Amino acid sequence: MLIIDRITENIAVVEDGDKLFEVPRKMLANDIKEGDVVVLKDGLYIKDEESANERRKKIIELQNNLWE
Repeated sequence: MLIIDRITENIAVVEDGDKLFEVPRKMLANDIKEGDVVVLKDGLYIKDEESANERRKKIIELQNNLWE
């Protein structure tokens, strides 16, 4: 799962598990923001809504388990 860690004027830092790597900002779709889950398609990083929704569910589940 690729997650946008941070975006500067010229680069984006992408998290892939324990690894971080940089990509040119121009390789991101215009609607990408920090924290988005992305997938590389035809040389462009686009939102991966399905993976993002799964990630949200897991986080909520973990939070709920903390209170039990």
